[in-house]
Amino acid sequence: MFEGQTTRFYEDLHGERIANATRVKIVEAATELFSLNGYTGVSIRDITKAVGIKESSLYKHFKSKEELIETIYHNFRQTCGEILPPKEHLQAVAETMDVKSFLTRGWMNFKRHIDDPVNQRIWRIMYIELFRHPLARDIYQNDIVNRTVDCLELVFAAMIEAGKLKPNSPRLLAVEYQYPVFAMITEYLLLLLENKSTDIVEERISNHIAFFHDEAVG
Repeated sequence: MFEGQTTRFYEDLHGERIANATRVKIVEAATELFSLNGYTGVSIRDITKAVGIKESSLYKHFKSKEELIETIYHNFRQTCGEILPPKEHLQAVAETMDVKSFLTRGWMNFKRHIDDPVNQRIWRIMYIELFRHPLARDIYQNDIVNRTVDCLELVFAAMIEAGKLKPNSPRLLAVEYQYPVFAMITEYLLLLLENKSTDIVEERISNHIAFFHDEAVG
């Protein structure tokens, strides 16, 4: 197990739990290596050397390096899906929470996600591969950016209707709030990579939430 690795379960591309210990080690080794050198900078030999198996043995578990990266992305998609509340709960969220509490809770959920060492590695893979791998682009654009903004738009629309936000375009409010947060999350991840304190970014996000609340509510 790599330094900082947490005990976790992985699924294959069919959504079945990966029970084979060697197969799990292959996923973990590939995640570590891809996060350091990028997908194209890592060979099957590099992965098998890290795991301690023969190259021929890897193909008993994954038919190709492409299937391996797709498995990593598949599991990352599952963890991303846990950041935001389910769509059917958004109306209740808007009714029971004020704007500042909602945004603070959202940031805490995201922070818990990116503080996970495995997720940090996959975020690095995502950034490296955004312009090279279509699946990385799809996950970033749809599972992260669009899904987050869509969620905010629905909650903000309900909060406007409830009088918790000033009348405005809920989509515009969602974009105006979230896009600066995406930039700060990138900075947060870079600081984690360099083992530096993230306090300054956390303070910026807290100030951003307070500023947005005052502008949107006051």
